[in-house]
Amino acid sequence: MNIKQLRSFLVVAQEHQITAAAKLLYTTQPPLSYQIKQLEKEVGVNLFTRKPHGLELTNAGKSFYCYAQQIVNLATNAEEELKRESKGTMGSIRLGIISSAGNIIPNPKIRQFTKYYPEVNIRITDANTFSLINKLNNNLLDLAIVRAPFNMQGLATKQIGKDRMVAVANPQYFALPKGELSLKEISQQPLILYRRFESMFNESFAQNGLRPFYAVKCDDARTAIHWADQGMGVALVPQSIGQVFSNQQLRLVDYSRWDTQTMVVWRKDQPVKPIVDKFIQAL
Repeated sequence: MNIKQLRSFLVVAQEHQITAAAKLLYTTQPPLSYQIKQLEKEVGVNLFTRKPHGLELTNAGKSFYCYAQQIVNLATNAEEELKRESKGTMGSIRLGIISSAGNIIPNPKIRQFTKYYPEVNIRITDANTFSLINKLNNNLLDLAIVRAPFNMQGLATKQIGKDRMVAVANPQYFALPKGELSLKEISQQPLILYRRFESMFNESFAQNGLRPFYAVKCDDARTAIHWADQGMGVALVPQSIGQVFSNQQLRLVDYSRWDTQTMVVWRKDQPVKPIVDKFIQAL
């Protein structure tokens, strides 16, 4: 049994005769009659009663008609969806996002994208950069928005944002100097360290002969900000996440080597779905 047989059966049932159905199906009577007989042989019952004025569905044929209609409708819908997905007008996007992407996405272009492609659904996974890249490499994501530095081997990348580092502090407990802060000024504060940048910070302080005090170490920038807000020290985080999650004072750090890039990444060895490619272009 195949979809062609079922479609032929439905047309014959609607027309009540082989000749009229054959014209609609752009075929001739003998091969169509053969298709119907083969279908009846496969299902093991007579689907039609042959009468002088044409064909009538048997009771079994009426039951089978309902099932055949459902199957053909599902097949038609699947074909249409696959065609639209191949053209990049519908489908699903498995998107990984870091917590500090809040000021990057969603944005006006993404809102326009979803308005233009209303049948696209976006499935979001929130995690840190390394976790998202691991999921991407295991084919659990189509693309991810992450923050450099990270291992770019096997990944296609596109920069979509740039962040300076900021110091976050509650002024009730820590009065930071006005203006941009130097490394020396930063090193004199009890720091809340987001381990993501520990190597970068340590290298910079060491190269400048500075020995900072890390009062707190954690694995999430939002945790660092929360502890800074509670007066437990001064957090060093990318500016975008500081602006999103903190209500306290922010001071830019005057050290360009600490600037970070936000990037969208996807696997080089995997074909990019058309709708995913359009989403990347929107970013």
